[in-house]
Amino acid sequence: MKDMWGRGTLGILCAGALLLAAQHGSGHRRWALYEHEMQDPVGDPPDAWDETEFAFARLRFRSLMDGRFYSRWGTDANKSERLFMAALRRLTRIHARSVEEIVDIDSDEIFRWPWLYAVAIGDWTLNDSQIARLREYFQRGGFLMVDDFHGEREWRDFMSGIARIMPGHEVIDLPDDHPIFHTVYDLSERFQVSGYNILRGQPYERGGIVPRWRAVVDDKGRVQVAICFNMDLGDAWEWADYPPYPERLSSLAFRMGVNYVIYAMTH
Repeated sequence: MKDMWGRGTLGILCAGALLLAAQHGSGHRRWALYEHEMQDPVGDPPDAWDETEFAFARLRFRSLMDGRFYSRWGTDANKSERLFMAALRRLTRIHARSVEEIVDIDSDEIFRWPWLYAVAIGDWTLNDSQIARLREYFQRGGFLMVDDFHGEREWRDFMSGIARIMPGHEVIDLPDDHPIFHTVYDLSERFQVSGYNILRGQPYERGGIVPRWRAVVDDKGRVQVAICFNMDLGDAWEWADYPPYPERLSSLAFRMGVNYVIYAMTH
């Protein structure tokens, strides 16, 4: 598997470079409405409007820390998910869209997208309507992957939202033998996926030293919220085509993302 993954990673990076070249040469952008809220927006590839069986849906939420240059939900967007989708298309047979879907937390469009991704979730602010909508989303079987939040304060604020959305649900540390780590790739051996800050010699952010693979599960043990805490998979995807960023971190981040997608589609 190691040698196969090495070849696959090289192919992903080449595909990513081609994808971005196509994007920079394209005019119309599917999510131009939200680009001012994104940290790293790129242009659309020619197949941006193709209908597919799967799309990477990113949750657009509100935060008191939404800034002048981009909003918290838009961290690493949208280059991050587009390189991940290039990997997903190359490494699986999923008929996946090349570009993301932006799903607003205040819209019932959320019920059309059974797989959601959210970053900086430790900084979300939720009103009663948003809580009710997310609760219904999970009651209908929705899956949420959260990433890129760090330290005890962000964990506390994330969990205060979860407690309102899914009262009484258990949060667990995922054991090595959990199916989510073995749907496509065997990920029994894992390590902290650091953000861009690793290039400055620091593998962690905001006091989040120890990586945690956690989850909120339902009464049957199915993962409903996959939690990548004290890690930054989004950066690892976003910088996968940047030679100074460690390839081994992007490799693990791609594999984790693939596993989480396949788990959500099959469980």
